[in-house]
Amino acid sequence: MQLIPSIDLRGGRCVRLLRGNFDEETVYDVDPLTLVDEYRRRGARQIHLVDLDGARDGSLANRHVILALAREHPLNLQVGGGIRSIEVVDEMLAAGVDRVVVGSSAVEHPERVAAWLERYGPEKLCLALDVRLVDGHPLLQTRGWTEGSTKTLWNAVNFFLPHGLRHVLCTDIDRDGALSGPNLLLYGDCVTRYPSIRWQASGGIRGVRDLAILESAGVTAAISGKALLEGRLSDDEIRDWLAR
Repeated sequence: MQLIPSIDLRGGRCVRLLRGNFDEETVYDVDPLTLVDEYRRRGARQIHLVDLDGARDGSLANRHVILALAREHPLNLQVGGGIRSIEVVDEMLAAGVDRVVVGSSAVEHPERVAAWLERYGPEKLCLALDVRLVDGHPLLQTRGWTEGSTKTLWNAVNFFLPHGLRHVLCTDIDRDGALSGPNLLLYGDCVTRYPSIRWQASGGIRGVRDLAILESAGVTAAISGKALLEGRLSDDEIRDWLAR
């Protein structure tokens, strides 16, 4: 399993939200380009970037930061947040972004995104299917997690599989930024139901024990932001997991 550092951008700064709540924001006093350099020195080969302004408002407000990172750093960038048109997908890939993450559009306009999957191929698009558990059902959330849906995670995966879906980033929103541990039951269910999908788990990771359990559950990658920013893993632990 690969550990992928996550950097959330809001107003050009590195931040973390608690459970997706824009009113519960922690700002970190570090420049995004400097943080990427730090992760690269520790052995990171891939960085997950999220434009939080874009996720909520539908436009890449942090485009200048993302394009600078794509231009100046020899890392694979996975970028999401506000990517809701084919023009933006084209722009990101042309700028050197390795993989584009599509969230709200996949839920609200599935036929459109299915066409993108077929056009760009399964390695260039990742679907962000983020959920809140309601009566045991993983219901999808959109617009920076500010709007709910009656569609389930399983509905979405079933729809996109025939179109070549391979990469899915799934976040249990109620655990995101809370350092409460990942939802192992959810990810175990994901892997059991859809073993052909390369699942990326996000939300609640506290340290190496959580990473080891996620690895044993069969997920492909673990996305971690707050645990890395707040020193929940030692330098040696980070280097070990980034080198895998």
